[in-house]
Amino acid sequence: MTLRFHWFLPTTGDSRALIGGGHSIPRGVGRPEPRPGTADRVRPPDIDYLAQIARSAEQLGFEAVLTPTGTWCEDAWLVTAALVRETSRLKFLVAFRPGFLSPTLAAQMAATYQRISRGRLLLNVVTGGESAEQRRFGDHLSHAERYARTDEFLSIVRGAWSGEPFDFKGAYYHVEGATVARPPEPLPELYFGGSSRPAGPVAARHVDVYLTWGEPPDQVAKKIEWIRGLAAEQGRELRFGIRLHTISRDTSEAAWAEAARLLDGLDPAHIEQAQRALAASESVGQRRMVRLHERYRATGSPRDLEIHPGLWAGVGLVRGGAGTALVGSHAEVADLIEEYAALGIEEFILSGYPHLEEAYWFGEGVLPELRRRGAAAEPRAVAQPAAARGAPERPKRPSAQAVG
Repeated sequence: MTLRFHWFLPTTGDSRALIGGGHSIPRGVGRPEPRPGTADRVRPPDIDYLAQIARSAEQLGFEAVLTPTGTWCEDAWLVTAALVRETSRLKFLVAFRPGFLSPTLAAQMAATYQRISRGRLLLNVVTGGESAEQRRFGDHLSHAERYARTDEFLSIVRGAWSGEPFDFKGAYYHVEGATVARPPEPLPELYFGGSSRPAGPVAARHVDVYLTWGEPPDQVAKKIEWIRGLAAEQGRELRFGIRLHTISRDTSEAAWAEAARLLDGLDPAHIEQAQRALAASESVGQRRMVRLHERYRATGSPRDLEIHPGLWAGVGLVRGGAGTALVGSHAEVADLIEEYAALGIEEFILSGYPHLEEAYWFGEGVLPELRRRGAAAEPRAVAQPAAARGAPERPKRPSAQAVG
């Protein structure tokens, strides 16, 4: 099985520290000033920096980049559309929340995006796990109702892509003749995650790739078994992906030293604030992430948060969402990736702090190791993007002698 690897675009900013960059820092946990004598400066998510990450990800052999959604992120549709002209083959995994726009409009946007990008759109459907965040956008449905609405939303999107007028009447949507001018080619693959009971049937009926956060392999195996069984009842088969951070170095000691540096940069007060906020989450997946930090001690070692060989829960002390990282030498990280692959994980969505530098550590260290093992494909040559090529050369004006 050839594995697929994707990177991440930090559209709330980036940093060499766990607080100050990335996304999903819990509300109320501020961004501290950098420590004297350090380079822990926040990098704003301006388009030039994001383009630098996207171009690097493409050159290193990543297939796509995930762009998050939420209050504190730049809009994923707009940012990635701007980056299409900065790249030539990189795909964009655009995260969006179904309740915030019409399903027919979403189908139309995706069809347009697929044409202008020449088939480089993937969609990450985020139902939304926090009521406070949803209310900010005018959405007042309960957690279970949001999943039921997502179910209807995806039915309409796929119906509109069918090429025939599509009628639908449900509890949340009523559309007549939903369609798009031209169906997208190819259809954008749908990525989706959710650990709660209402999430499973939605995944089984509609999506192409079910995503999980980076829990220990035994827990991931149980989740795959659950979703695979639900999909089989629908006569479908899904692929499985996992969302993780990575700290890969030439030696195991160097990787764990970097984990220690990240941990040392955290204020215990910030950790306490963040953990209170994260523990109150409605998201089942987020609560599962929080439980991975039970062994944390303020005076402890980064190894205290190693919840499986090479799997480190330190990131989730202050960051919502994906809270675990692969830590070790390039070969050790490759070993853990193959352990997840043996369970059925085919796609790995990765990130690291800062995202530009960590893309190179993984892309120049782990990916070549996996290619040697036959687990990752060789990178394709990257054509020069249209934006970099510039305007075509203006034809020279003929001389008087040539005119005749």
